[in-house]
Amino acid sequence: MTKPDSIVFVVDDDPSFRRSTERLLRVAGYEVESFASAPELLQRSEPEIPACLVTDLRMPGMNGLDFQHELANAGWHIPVIFVSGHGDVASSVRAMKAGAIEFLTKPFQEQEFLGAVGEAVGRDRSWREERTKLSAMRQRYESLTSREREVMSYVVAGMLNKQIAAQLDVAEKTVKFHRANVMQKMQAESLAALVRMTIDLGLHPGG
Repeated sequence: MTKPDSIVFVVDDDPSFRRSTERLLRVAGYEVESFASAPELLQRSEPEIPACLVTDLRMPGMNGLDFQHELANAGWHIPVIFVSGHGDVASSVRAMKAGAIEFLTKPFQEQEFLGAVGEAVGRDRSWREERTKLSAMRQRYESLTSREREVMSYVVAGMLNKQIAAQLDVAEKTVKFHRANVMQKMQAESLAALVRMTIDLGLHPGG
């Protein structure tokens, strides 16, 4: 059996809506899991594949906006699409500000809905790729020795080798050696690439 490359979670207290939405998504090629309430999904672990959440705004117990907040608190990083028959401007604005991808009203146009799901899953895939890249970059940085990190901070601050050598009270050839190691370990093809990595890692040049 082929492993799915994406999944859509549907959370709605209306069983008929869950069934029809699940059928539509499966026909479109998505793996689907549906739940009658927010707490049911919160008991599940975050998926390891690109995903998105389709949920109602008004549900018994925890409403959609609170659900969105609880997901974030639980460490879930997943795009959310609200589909509701009770939407209003204020609620849609709150949802979008909290990171929702789309806010659709019931009944929705199937193509509009599938387009929103496709965009949401695509965004999650991109976010996951970026997180993977950043994690690998962090591991490369942690493989540097303390001296190599020191040299790197001065290099990205724009200091010349001789200036770094004077700062560290070492020979210039020693700085060149460490600098070469930094470029190799960080897999940086240029100084500009190394500077970009420093920014992405949240490091402070020269510090």
